[in-house]
Amino acid sequence: MTTSSGIVTFFNGLIVRIYTDIGLRWLFFKKVFSASLSNIQDVNMYFKFTILFLLIFTAGSTTFAQKTSIKPIEPDTSTLTDAKRNRLVPIAIYVPGIETQKKPIPVILSPGYPGKNIHYRYIAQNLAEKGYLVVTIQHDLPSDSPIPTGENLYQRRLPFWETGVANILFVIEKLKKKYPNAEYRHLVLIGHSNGGDISMLMTSKYPDMVSKVISLDNRRAPFPRIKSPRLYSIRSKDQIADPGVIPSTAEIKKYAMTIVKTETNHDDMGGAATKAQLDEINSLIESFLHK
Repeated sequence: MTTSSGIVTFFNGLIVRIYTDIGLRWLFFKKVFSASLSNIQDVNMYFKFTILFLLIFTAGSTTFAQKTSIKPIEPDTSTLTDAKRNRLVPIAIYVPGIETQKKPIPVILSPGYPGKNIHYRYIAQNLAEKGYLVVTIQHDLPSDSPIPTGENLYQRRLPFWETGVANILFVIEKLKKKYPNAEYRHLVLIGHSNGGDISMLMTSKYPDMVSKVISLDNRRAPFPRIKSPRLYSIRSKDQIADPGVIPSTAEIKKYAMTIVKTETNHDDMGGAATKAQLDEINSLIESFLHK
């Protein structure tokens, strides 16, 4: 009898504490189940009603949290002019909140061909919400010649990648003036497909400027065989890179690279994949950045 009374007293105390925080839900619960509660004699039944109340509270709290969730960070889009090259450079900047990160790590996101600055939001918004300063650069303009296809793509696409590298260098200088507190020594490059090729070329030419590189299935520009910066790659299930692009198993180990195969199609990495696949890509990117 004493043990049963102690259990009842414990659950009474639990309910009182919950009542203090969420009185309205308790009043609703009490009104609905008052008749049943008045007849409770068995400790097990008392326990069951307590659990039922907690389930009602949890469901309500989840709904409330969904309704009050923070809206995704929207980009600030603009078109810069590089006077030296007489070239327009459309960009989209995702700025983390001041409370989130006062010295953000900058991320340059390069879309696949012919991606625009407003694409790849699923990556940019996720990273901005984690405190990164993300800039998506549109490397391809309507006035540009079409990107070459066919054979000998490395040599034929190299001028396009060099334009992309020049775009990145130009944008970084603009960022330093507007966001001088960002951690540019920890610069991250992320690129999909042709944007990944641009990122690899940038890394090859200016390794000291880059901290980490994440390629989403680039297929033409070879991975630099270097230990710094750190190189990571997320591969598709339906496309194969050109010979020599992907390091061998021995090279991956030697240079401490990370390459992960996924079940996502190459083109879908731009944002058309399922939510689960996009979440996986974001999760992999986050895990790479935390290493």
